[in-house]
Amino acid sequence: MANSINNILQAFAVEFDRRFDALLTDGAEDSHSPLFEAMRYSALAPGKRIRPFLVVRCCELAGGGREQAWTAAGALECVHAFSLIHDDLPAMDDDDLRRGRPTCHKKFGEAIAILAGDALSVIAFTLLSDLKVEAGLRVKLVRELAQATGWSGMIGGQAADVVGQDQASSRELLSYIHARKTARLFEAACRMGAMCGGGSENKVDDFARFGLMLGKSFQIADDLLDVTSTTHELGKAVGKDELAGKQTYPACFGLEESQKVAHSVRDEALACLAGMGEEADDLRQLAEFVVDRKH
Repeated sequence: MANSINNILQAFAVEFDRRFDALLTDGAEDSHSPLFEAMRYSALAPGKRIRPFLVVRCCELAGGGREQAWTAAGALECVHAFSLIHDDLPAMDDDDLRRGRPTCHKKFGEAIAILAGDALSVIAFTLLSDLKVEAGLRVKLVRELAQATGWSGMIGGQAADVVGQDQASSRELLSYIHARKTARLFEAACRMGAMCGGGSENKVDDFARFGLMLGKSFQIADDLLDVTSTTHELGKAVGKDELAGKQTYPACFGLEESQKVAHSVRDEALACLAGMGEEADDLRQLAEFVVDRKH
């Protein structure tokens, strides 16, 4: 039987982290400054690396080689790391733990944490602008990540999440938040990977749709874990969504219905891979893993 997705992700994370560290440190002028230490502390914190995995695998499945995707994967992970740093800040979710250890602002102070997030967001686009690819593709990759990150993407979703606190539960608002705050970056990961691999327009769109549905199911599972998991299992505080009055699936639908919705969205993600052979089985396993994970 094919290797389990847990083993696949663990092996990928080892290779990615090595390459990611090299991308972050390449050309660094002051690698011993508190700012640089804070950037590396957060960016290289232990994680599943699902988003960069999607970039690399979609590149391969679209017909490219793994080497073509590492830098784009690193750029996207810079954006993800910056979002986590800012999300943990006192003005946002005010979290003390992330991935089982102190959050960036708890270790380095709030000012350095803010600046570390800012710096990582800029590095992401520096990496993409330096890509040794055809100029048209480079522009498309920069634009895709910028749109997925900005006011119409992740940052816009985070803003809606903040504004939506303590408002009456709204399915429409909840869908808006999830699509932008989480799913848009998953979508970008798959689209960027397929573009790096030279995929056709239709193939790129199929992968992007898969990423969007995967991201939605991932966030629903996150909402559920905040209710059903423990701080030890999750590596961060639990039960905070309800205390903050956030728009979540359990708040809108209840636990049982939320689990049904998560599996329904997962099925939509799997349908996007219907025309692909067994070489895409790891993505199918990933879709199952995302909704059934315990952390």
